[in-house]
Amino acid sequence: MCHDPPMSLRVSILTREYPPSIYGGAGVHVAQLVPQLRKFCESVDVQCMGEPREGATAHPETFPPGANGALRTLGTDVAMAAAIPEVDVIHSHTWYAQFAGIIGGEFQNVPTVVTAHSLEPDRPWKVEQLGGGYRVSSWIEKTAYGQADAVIAVSAAMIKNIKQAYPFVDDDKIHVVKNGIDPEEFKPDPNTDVIDALGIDRDKPIVTFVGRITRQKGLIHLVRAAQQFDPDTQVLLLAGAPDTPEIAAEFDGAFAELNKTRSGVKWVQEMLPRAAVRQVLTHSTLFACPSIYEPLGIVNLEAMACEIPVVASAVGGIPEVVVDGETGLLVPYDPAQAGDPEFVKDFEAKFAENVNTLTRDRDRARQMGLAGRQRCIDEFSWEKIAQETVEVYNQAIAVHNS
Repeated sequence: MCHDPPMSLRVSILTREYPPSIYGGAGVHVAQLVPQLRKFCESVDVQCMGEPREGATAHPETFPPGANGALRTLGTDVAMAAAIPEVDVIHSHTWYAQFAGIIGGEFQNVPTVVTAHSLEPDRPWKVEQLGGGYRVSSWIEKTAYGQADAVIAVSAAMIKNIKQAYPFVDDDKIHVVKNGIDPEEFKPDPNTDVIDALGIDRDKPIVTFVGRITRQKGLIHLVRAAQQFDPDTQVLLLAGAPDTPEIAAEFDGAFAELNKTRSGVKWVQEMLPRAAVRQVLTHSTLFACPSIYEPLGIVNLEAMACEIPVVASAVGGIPEVVVDGETGLLVPYDPAQAGDPEFVKDFEAKFAENVNTLTRDRDRARQMGLAGRQRCIDEFSWEKIAQETVEVYNQAIAVHNS
């Protein structure tokens, strides 16, 4: 495919995560977006956090020493803002980098763009993780959205969330640019060394989860739902990095309970390399995504690209990725009823029912898997996303200069 010659656009991308250190969807997004953006821009600078690495300027999260994590993030953001070269647009990802965007934009008098991967007001459970730092992160995010010349929502569902959280953001400043997937990186892997080493029986159904142990990812619901999976169904959880000791303890208890009542349950706590995850997904019967909050869900795209169907909660942007009845099965979930034990129990039972539907009908699961990969190729290419992002940059420049 031929590309238009790079435009004279100089961009700085601000992010906490950048390869090789990636733990969440926002990090995957930036890692995939940057190389594609370079096809359409004169220069793409990357400022990130943590240890030094190639392809980006990294800033340690160490100042002030011993302070709350959110305050150390602010210290890092000041260093980031000071390191941004002369650019035309500053694009920040997540609240971790948004303060750098705010002051960098003011300092250089250039437009700022923020991508809404998630929103702090929608994640009140983070107070467990950050304490007073949650009020700080919420303030940073609110300020960044107020200052931004353009806001990118990663799904159409996210627009409603942005308007609810920050009604002061003008409608014409919000643009939908979805997350994407590289179908060449994520594609079926017929090898079996990883899955065999994990002790999984490839002849029996395998239900796989990949993600962090957080309230947001709803893993506790999957572990409880698994009590109702058919007896020969295996459950493989690639789940690490609990947000808090409380969540870790709650999950440990539920997992121990599940392990007592059924065999074929496996929990891998260390983060597997992406190539290993691809192989695990390829040999799984289906991917389980019980999230209670998910603006889009890159992990579902990764599963679909490996030709497996997804059973997921119908929250946020998930229905924009997983087509119910075609590329997977969706289970209704209402965050407003999260405190109602009956509702939660019913959600878990329906989740189990949908899982059983596909593990009992492997042909249907296979057809859905094939349809899912095709959908990734047709709808979610990173090159298309990069082009759409550059269009947003140009609109942000026009707004800033008006």
